[in-house]
Amino acid sequence: MRISDFAGRMGQTLLGAYATFAPWEVTSQLEAIIGDAIAGLAPGYRISGLQAVHQSATIEEGAKLKGPLIIGPQCLVACAAYLRGGVFMDEDCRVGPGGELKSTIMLLASSLAHLNFVGDSILGAGVNLEAGAVIANYRNERPDKRIQFNYCGARIDTGVDKFGAMVGDRVRIGANAVIAPGAALDIGTIVPRLSLVDMG
Repeated sequence: MRISDFAGRMGQTLLGAYATFAPWEVTSQLEAIIGDAIAGLAPGYRISGLQAVHQSATIEEGAKLKGPLIIGPQCLVACAAYLRGGVFMDEDCRVGPGGELKSTIMLLASSLAHLNFVGDSILGAGVNLEAGAVIANYRNERPDKRIQFNYCGARIDTGVDKFGAMVGDRVRIGANAVIAPGAALDIGTIVPRLSLVDMG
């Protein structure tokens, strides 16, 4: 399973070298990857320590940013949003009020409405999460915390304790839906409101 199979845009970004990696190989190392990538940014970013925010991005008052992170052109991080653990927001991405990203990549024009949590995940281009939708990243109910899931008839063992989802381009996740830890949503998938996707 490669990121590029779900998210074609990945190869065109600053993180393009990781497009052929498995998604959990990247999310588990995202703090270090983002920290290194900051040095290769094009002009136009305001850099403070391990935080790089494009000059055209909007960070509303009350948002909490904990580096390392890169917030790209025309992005919006709304009031009371919380970004931590290594975050990359490509161009024209949105994190609405009360949204939280942890160790996550958002590609071109993806959006969280508000009151969302997305942990240890990769969102392809044009992905939309309606209000309250969650992508969980940890199996606290199981003695063995290692994330394993079924995809295309195969059992995938990620070898990591925290992984949310690989979300393909143009996926739509309805309000208050929950994606359980360890998921792969194919390009164009529609997840209905109030539903549970559990591939584990």
